[in-house]
Amino acid sequence: MIKHHHSFIRLLTLVTLVVALSVGPFLPMTAHAAQITNRKLTLIAGDTNGNTVNAGAMASGVVKHKFDFTVPSGTSVGSIQFLYCTQAADTCVTPTGLSTTSATLDAQSGATGFTMVNTTNGAPYIARVSASVIPAATPLSYTLNSVTNPSDNNTSFYVRITTFATTDATGAPTDQGTVAASTSEQIYLSGIMPESLVFCTGATIDRTPAVTGVPDCATATAGVISYNQAFSPTDTATASSQMFASTNAGSGFAITVNGPTLTSGANTITGMSTMGPIIHGVSQFGLNLKANTVATSTVPVGAEIDKPSNGANFRAAPATGYDTVDNFKFVPGDVVANSDNGGAGGTDSQIITVSYIANVPGSLPAGTYSTTLTYICTPTF
Repeated sequence: MIKHHHSFIRLLTLVTLVVALSVGPFLPMTAHAAQITNRKLTLIAGDTNGNTVNAGAMASGVVKHKFDFTVPSGTSVGSIQFLYCTQAADTCVTPTGLSTTSATLDAQSGATGFTMVNTTNGAPYIARVSASVIPAATPLSYTLNSVTNPSDNNTSFYVRITTFATTDATGAPTDQGTVAASTSEQIYLSGIMPESLVFCTGATIDRTPAVTGVPDCATATAGVISYNQAFSPTDTATASSQMFASTNAGSGFAITVNGPTLTSGANTITGMSTMGPIIHGVSQFGLNLKANTVATSTVPVGAEIDKPSNGANFRAAPATGYDTVDNFKFVPGDVVANSDNGGAGGTDSQIITVSYIANVPGSLPAGTYSTTLTYICTPTF
């Protein structure tokens, strides 16, 4: 009975030893890779053709993925893999819609000499002809072009960056680190700029400093204007008014003056049918759009258009016949200003000053001479 007991113990010991030897070779091997630092993934708009329609985080957009990171210690590196996953750890599942098989290496810095290997979707890597040491704390940057983002909007994805001593991203990893990114729903904004004309008239119109000097029609004063002095055959009476105009009309605008000459009952002051200078003692009613030297006492009348025409975004200028200093004209229906200076196109805000003169003969009957003028601004879209 004792003999059989000893035999059983020896048999049990032998079985235990065989089981232990059989299990031993299947124990997992653990690699101790160092952590990559200062790592980030930037999604950049554009593809190999410089197409910026595909915004960097656009779902299914063909974009650039720029990886920046630092290896923790000076190690020999032959390849670097970028493994795209739906989660940061555990089993790697390639994000839906992601495609890296057309990826190219667009830029590299810190450690160069790499070429792209994109054979396996979601697991591209860059490789050197032979491994070489990257000094510790070296900032590295690699941009993969023509990567197709995952197709789901507002969805995070992860890229596991791993360096290898081998040139084919195999074997034990040297350094590792994970970066996160996300697609995002694009926000589409739209607005309508309608056909536009802003036009107003008054005795004066101010620019509003609060809106960087844009004229403000709310500041236009009443259009009841008096000459600076009584009419006289020995002097010229002057007055002025202002207009403000802007438009986005493709062919610009034209401003006409409409109304009669100065009248008192049956008596009139002759409108100047052709442009000409002031002549004292002669019946003259005229206007222009210039800064004149004509003065009563020491005060000249008029001003240049403000802002001055530059033939681009400020186009309004005096029309022919109303564009010469100290020369005046008045023909009802005439175009006195237009915005075709420099070619057709819209124009930004300009203040236009109109100068009026009146000369009379000594025989002009006494009375109050007046007129009502209407300026019409017509844009052509």
